[in-house]
Amino acid sequence: MPFINSKVNVPLSEEVKEVLKSKLGQAISLIPGKSETWLMLGFEDDCSLYFKGKNNTKIAFIEVKIFGHASNRDYDRLTAEISRIYREVVGISQDKIYIKYEEAEHWGWNGTNF
Repeated sequence: MPFINSKVNVPLSEEVKEVLKSKLGQAISLIPGKSETWLMLGFEDDCSLYFKGKNNTKIAFIEVKIFGHASNRDYDRLTAEISRIYREVVGISQDKIYIKYEEAEHWGWNGTNF
């Protein structure tokens, strides 16, 4: 039950969103027990973002929420992969990307909780 939401300060075409969807679907499997089967994605583009007091370059803030827990090694690998994806697909430099992780003990779906 992972959720990846990204906020970027540039427009994303539907084609770019499709590429991101596919690549993030593959990347989530770096967290054991997670797969694209349960992955939900959100794309917020053209956001008003500032980094180091400036907004003159491409920037991304990405949140990854998972049900349960993962190891630091798993998060390190996923950070590297997400950063690579956004660099290659959107052209955002890795030093302009923040990634936040959140683990949830309670996750609801289909009228019940896991």
